[in-house]
Amino acid sequence: MQTNEQVLPLPSLDIAVPGCQEDEYELVYHKPSTLVEVNMHYCPGCAHSLVHKLLMEVVEDMNIQDKTIGIAPVGCSVFAYDYMNIDMQEAAHGRAAAVATAVKRLMPEKYVFTYQGDGDLASIGIAETLHAINRGENILIVFMNNAVYGMTSGQMAPTTLTGMKTTTTPNGRETSLSGYPIKIAELMAVLPGSFYVSRQTVHNAAAVRKTKKALEKAIKYQDLNKGTCLVEIIGNCPSNWKMTPTESSKFIEEEMIKTFPVGDIKLPKAEDLKTKLEEN
Repeated sequence: MQTNEQVLPLPSLDIAVPGCQEDEYELVYHKPSTLVEVNMHYCPGCAHSLVHKLLMEVVEDMNIQDKTIGIAPVGCSVFAYDYMNIDMQEAAHGRAAAVATAVKRLMPEKYVFTYQGDGDLASIGIAETLHAINRGENILIVFMNNAVYGMTSGQMAPTTLTGMKTTTTPNGRETSLSGYPIKIAELMAVLPGSFYVSRQTVHNAAAVRKTKKALEKAIKYQDLNKGTCLVEIIGNCPSNWKMTPTESSKFIEEEMIKTFPVGDIKLPKAEDLKTKLEEN
């Protein structure tokens, strides 16, 4: 249908757009070069991607990219080697600490770390982890604690909170049936071979900074050859917790840290830090 309406042309706007002068800005964040330029497969809000970034920031800051070897686990982060731009080695389920032991003994000049979740470390791999630490292997063990088996649909893990609902505990975990949540950091801290044990979180900005500092210290301590370092990180799993990322971060602050207190659990003795750290 025709009308008598006329479409008027839009007026041209002659507005000068100010140019961006690089010297006016300070770079406050950049993606570390030690991360591969690919999209990660982790669920939105998952802590794995953030901890990957923190680890690789430390490697970049220390300029040890060509001296670092990571041991990939079985679990949600099984593809860590696709994201970390360092030498990586896959391990059988739960055997990361044993593989890291071999790598470190063969190449003692390398910085070696494992990256493991609840099922990989606290369940099937708890024996390998315990014995590696008891021997005082000069490695870093990074333990991701999100209280569930993330990759296999959120079943109860050894770290599942009392009363917490999972796919295998729909009414909540009962200690009379399934026992208590295992506090890995406290358990491993009593072993004489452990050198530095810390538990941190990544649920807010302040916690993220503390976690990065703990990872940095744990990697640097390998220069001392004094024993095993373990950094447990409480991470959120929004998908299996059936929460939004914001809700899951709140759950960590209000519930998780009640069972898993945050902070350094075992610190090196002062005399053990004087060897090489004073020279650097």
